[in-house]
Amino acid sequence: MSIVPNSPALAELHHGAPCWVDLATADLQATMDFYAGLFGWVYADVDGRTVAVVDGVPVAELVDAGAQSAWTLYLNSPHARATAEKARELGGTVLTEPTDVATVIGDPAGAITGFRHVPQDWVFGTDGHGAYAWAELNTRDGAKADEFFHELCGFEVTQIGDGHAVDYTTWAVEGHTVLGRQRMGAAFAPETPPHWMIYFTADPGIGTDTVARRVLELGGRVTIEPYDTPFGRVTVVADHAGAVFSVLDTSRATPLSEDEMGAEVDDPYDD
Repeated sequence: MSIVPNSPALAELHHGAPCWVDLATADLQATMDFYAGLFGWVYADVDGRTVAVVDGVPVAELVDAGAQSAWTLYLNSPHARATAEKARELGGTVLTEPTDVATVIGDPAGAITGFRHVPQDWVFGTDGHGAYAWAELNTRDGAKADEFFHELCGFEVTQIGDGHAVDYTTWAVEGHTVLGRQRMGAAFAPETPPHWMIYFTADPGIGTDTVARRVLELGGRVTIEPYDTPFGRVTVVADHAGAVFSVLDTSRATPLSEDEMGAEVDDPYDD
């Protein structure tokens, strides 16, 4: 399978912008089969790495880690070692030995975030069925997360809602919104750890509801049934091994009523 070079899906190379996602798995072949069946992913061997491809463009990596399945979001870093050191100074933890290219950290609340230094010709697909669409950090101390990532990445933080009943911020780089942050409330079980929720695109011709049904057919589960938001129709699902992610059809954006504006989001990790 060939990968399209210099495609329109070049990563935004600002510091802190999402540039990659990967999925650690204990059963690589079963995971490849699941996402091929769900999104139509095909796979390329890139220097020994298993890279998922949509329309010739890389969208994710599957890592044969012999570990519990979980998605990791990577943000662009001008220098991964320096990012790791700064994260430590700000009260975070460094979870993998940093190299010049990559590191994985835990923020002060424990949410795991990867950082990569990517070259100018780095390609990360953000268009098409099964491509990356969005990510948001779910955490119990929103203000602390905002401060940590502002200092680490220089994010411009904007509050959405009143900051109390609805505490959601967006993080921007040079005026471009790149990520969201949500404070977890009562709808999240107390044992739910801080985590990134990664969203993948549902093609409008297929739709979120069809993707949710397909997840069940492939042995996964739907943790939150499809619902409408101002950003599109969303469902939260888990794959066959329990890795949780969301699927978003942006063509189905629906304004919320006044009653819905303060509603809590259900805990996707609560069965």
